[in-house]
Amino acid sequence: MAAAEGGGARPDTAVQRAELRALLATALRPGEAWYLVDICWFKQWKKFVGFDSWDMFGVGDPSLFPGPVDNSGLFKTQSLKEHLIDELDYVLVPTEAWNKLVAWYGCIGGQRPIVRKVVEYGLFVKHCKVEVYLLELKLCESSDPDNVISCHFSKADTVATIEKEMRKLFNIPAEKETRLWNRYMSNTFEQLSKLDSTVQDAGLYHGQIVLIEVKNEDDTWPRQHFLSSTLLRPGNSFCFLSFRGSGFVCNSYNCEDSASLSQPGLCGLSNLGNTCFMNSALQCLSNTPPLTDYFLEDKYEAEINQNNPLGMRGEIAEAYAELIKQIWSGRQSHVAPRMFKTQVGRFAPQFSGYQQQDSQELLAFLLDGLHEDLNRVKKKPYLELKDANGRPDSVVAKEAWENHRLRNDSIIVDIFHGLFKSTLVCPKCSKVSVTFDPFCYLTLPLPLRRDRLMEVTLVYADPQRRPVQYRVVVPMMGAISDLCESLSKISGVPAENMVVTDVYNHRFHKIFQMDEGLNHIMPKDDIFPSEDGSEYVTLSVYFREKTVRQSSNTSGTVLFGQPLLISVPKHKLTVDHLYVVVLEQISLLQPQKKKAVVALRDCIELFTTMETLGEHDPWYCPNCKKHQQATKKFDLWSLPKILVVHLKRFSYSRYWRDKLDTVVEFPIRGLNMSEFVCDPRRGSYVYDLIAVSNHYGAMGVGHYTAYAKNKVNDKWYYFDDSSVSVASEDQIVTKAAYVLFYQRRNSEEHMAPSPPQEECDGMDTN
Repeated sequence: MAAAEGGGARPDTAVQRAELRALLATALRPGEAWYLVDICWFKQWKKFVGFDSWDMFGVGDPSLFPGPVDNSGLFKTQSLKEHLIDELDYVLVPTEAWNKLVAWYGCIGGQRPIVRKVVEYGLFVKHCKVEVYLLELKLCESSDPDNVISCHFSKADTVATIEKEMRKLFNIPAEKETRLWNRYMSNTFEQLSKLDSTVQDAGLYHGQIVLIEVKNEDDTWPRQHFLSSTLLRPGNSFCFLSFRGSGFVCNSYNCEDSASLSQPGLCGLSNLGNTCFMNSALQCLSNTPPLTDYFLEDKYEAEINQNNPLGMRGEIAEAYAELIKQIWSGRQSHVAPRMFKTQVGRFAPQFSGYQQQDSQELLAFLLDGLHEDLNRVKKKPYLELKDANGRPDSVVAKEAWENHRLRNDSIIVDIFHGLFKSTLVCPKCSKVSVTFDPFCYLTLPLPLRRDRLMEVTLVYADPQRRPVQYRVVVPMMGAISDLCESLSKISGVPAENMVVTDVYNHRFHKIFQMDEGLNHIMPKDDIFPSEDGSEYVTLSVYFREKTVRQSSNTSGTVLFGQPLLISVPKHKLTVDHLYVVVLEQISLLQPQKKKAVVALRDCIELFTTMETLGEHDPWYCPNCKKHQQATKKFDLWSLPKILVVHLKRFSYSRYWRDKLDTVVEFPIRGLNMSEFVCDPRRGSYVYDLIAVSNHYGAMGVGHYTAYAKNKVNDKWYYFDDSSVSVASEDQIVTKAAYVLFYQRRNSEEHMAPSPPQEECDGMDTN
């Protein structure tokens, strides 16, 4: 045994290796404590004891004594660094292993150990994870809400743990009775009445404000006075929690609603923290009449499937039903979908936090979750997929639909499901493969997805020549040189004589190099041909206007308009000549044109256009017995009662991430889809718009809202989180439209594919 620096007796390296190797193999168990150890210190310890040596009799390197445990590399001032990565920045060791390391080597003086709890995720498939980053809660007393103290808690901590910490912070005697409330959106409160609930189950999020209320000596609660004096004002709301089975029910009350009732369905949804994407999706679904009627009439209760392994024990359906009943009660101007979000987060971890998400992805999850929770099929039969093998389309489609209904039978299938026809043709042997697949929503590409249309202004060095605007098509992933080559072909100006500049905030922000990507340049940047530097001087000209501040009676200048880049012969470089040239350029400027729009039918036609699969996405041909770059074509065989159209505005690739702000013109009434439906017994497929999910801003950021038509009075409304306002039809079609909801005009049931009469046009499937 040897003495450790700052530690106690230390066994030899062989014993250390053996003991730590066994402890590091310990499985994670919920609630247990694990410790973070800086990877640099730990690697040196491993070398010192020969932990990773291939020679099982190795004794390590005695010259690499690690010294006391040092975690200073994991801290930034007093806080843990952000974005630390397991096995790259730190290692996790169980409590017993940490205690042994500290006993053997000691710890740097004054350094606090980094201890974290193991948290369990998932309901059906359980998995454990050490919670490295804790949740910050802001704690205060209800009697003094401005005195806020920040504390960190684990998601595995209970509400009772928070209460204990708050009693300690605010010196509340143990004999005093208390209640906890959480607050969000500045004026909405929920009581945390279940003390054994974990922070995760209670739905608390980073930055949440939690108040503690102390009971009065006369056994009354000061909360009543607090509500009447502070909260019971028009527009303020508060919530109380009740518990039903394994779910939560939030009953919200709004002060102004006590005096007057609101129109059913015209109920806003509070933003709980970057949850506008969820609110937008929910308002669209809430204003889908057949689905909402199904829940309001309690038809869901008899169809909840709690034993479906693909479902969520009926909890998503029940949480959604409770929320819909609140929205359509006519008692509130807005409600907080807190418990609904908590339930969603339990089954879909991607929605458990408070980061901005995608409204369409939430819709996809919710429709699938509701379907499985309400699936009338209790035991799904095993079915083999069959290829068409030359059989008539109608026969194959009928078989595919019936097979789908044997395993999937719910209100979601009744309302939202349609049928695709997919045709693949091998380019070598001409093998044709036809399959029919169900769909719940239609994702449509926008035109120009591979190419990019750019509007540029070509400004000549010769001040006598008028600037000309051009529209050029360039590769989406192209370079600046591609833009210059395209412009050169239509303008006649040599590409090598051009300079591409970025204009930002009325200034020349940047001059691009020819090999830079086009994703760095925005539409309407100016393109300038360069001149021989020995003969000309090129100058930037900015425009300023004088401003006067009335409050201080002072004046200044601000930039405005589009800057100019002018080339002047050196022998004419005078103030007078510059003035003349600038005036000429201004007079020749043309107003920058109306943005191009596309029609919804253009997107549908693009979706149904035949394409060749990429070399990295081939199809395995059963005839050739190898992968081939087949041609692929999608057709619509049958459409549902409610047609959900997802406009694919977000574009992803290895180098390119962008949002397409193209205005898609879609009809409010009378969308005739009949011509796109292949089923020969298709009947009439005419749809009217009932809701739109909007996204404003760029990819990954921005704000979601919704337009929706109220089923009671047939009027349009604009839903912006908790705010609801009247809307007119001419406001609805914008570049922000992201997901469209259409309702089929007739009320006939969604029909299974019918016996054959004729085949689809466009591709021979024999």
